[in-house]
Amino acid sequence: MTNQLTQIDELLTKIDKLKKEHQLDLSADEDLSIAVMNLVSLEEHFFFTGAKTGKSEYYDLLNTVRQMRKELLGKIIKEYEGEIWCVSKHLLAACMRLIEVGTKKLGENNKKEAEVLFSNAYDLYSLFWGINLKLINIGDVKKIDDQQLNIYDDNKKG
Repeated sequence: MTNQLTQIDELLTKIDKLKKEHQLDLSADEDLSIAVMNLVSLEEHFFFTGAKTGKSEYYDLLNTVRQMRKELLGKIIKEYEGEIWCVSKHLLAACMRLIEVGTKKLGENNKKEAEVLFSNAYDLYSLFWGINLKLINIGDVKKIDDQQLNIYDDNKKG
């Protein structure tokens, strides 16, 4: 876990350095990424509302929001390979959900748990930018065997 935190800190340092050197202005794209997060949440809400009410009109709204989300995400992710588009979408979606749950925990006066959730959300958000700014070399990510729990599971007893 400490190694992961070090890697995230290094990633954030690289992003900050690019910003300071004026090689990178993320402000508009950061705002756009937050909008995309909210659009993913809207898709979820329209899905559940349609399922709970049985009204297909909500699925039509879901599709409208989905098309908008795809278009806006395309402004941030200009080129990608493999599953990076979907990975990016899910990183933003998970980030948004962790922020929402953290906010609820904060409202329940559970500040410690909220801070952990917020930290996890920020790590996912940083990972999103690290991948899409090509600051993370995906080739360095080790594929684990289907039977492994993680990269350290040499016994493959997953």
